[in-house]
Amino acid sequence: MSGWRHADPRAKALGLWLLGAVLASLAWALPRIPQPLQYHYFADQRACFGVPHCLDTTSNALFMLAGVAGLRFLHSKSGRGAFIEPHEALPYALFFFAAILVGLGSGYYHIAPDNDRLLWDRAAVALALMSWFAAILCERISLVAGLRLLPLLLAAGLGSVAYWGWSEAHGMGDLRPYGLMQLYPMLLIPLLLWLYPPRYSGDRNILIVTGLYLLALLCDLTDHPIAALTGLFSGHTAKHAIAALAIYWVVLQLRQRRIL
Repeated sequence: MSGWRHADPRAKALGLWLLGAVLASLAWALPRIPQPLQYHYFADQRACFGVPHCLDTTSNALFMLAGVAGLRFLHSKSGRGAFIEPHEALPYALFFFAAILVGLGSGYYHIAPDNDRLLWDRAAVALALMSWFAAILCERISLVAGLRLLPLLLAAGLGSVAYWGWSEAHGMGDLRPYGLMQLYPMLLIPLLLWLYPPRYSGDRNILIVTGLYLLALLCDLTDHPIAALTGLFSGHTAKHAIAALAIYWVVLQLRQRRIL
């Protein structure tokens, strides 16, 4: 396996494309995965100051704060000095802007959870994930490759959400493409860090961001048990806080990293 790290760049790129194709084939071989309607019944059913599902709704402000912090950093003197080439900041700017959209979309969804509102939440999440994925591609493979893939990744992410919405509307709900868009960055980003030499320090922070996002997904799956255990907040509220921390950790990673 160590030989792959020293393989020809074209061979490594081909290997990544093949892995992506294999994952897509495996996902398509599975039966359709509809959205369970019980997903919308979250543990947080409390209201405060007229806001329904109080903590699940208001905790989305954390996404917006993290996104604003990221955009402010990019426009600062330190932010401009965090990149070898200025265009490398573009995917990060889209990522932080998408984080603000996540806060808006998820807040809109949690006021009255249903599939129609969830579509806006997931569209923003897809934009954020694909933007961050493109940012790592720019830094590990090449700026040209990352920027060329950026619009394709954004289209794939949004397309997966649009397909899910269309499939639900036609009575054949299918989350497979959206799940694949979640899987690709979580699996391929650590692989990119291993295969390609770094241009910046901070690989550990990138792995921490990945780990935080996976932890957030785990909290989502244990929404009701966490609410029963704490009596204060639900797993889904914890998901928002941890995912927002992952976004802010990207800001910290950019602030702390050094050009190698």
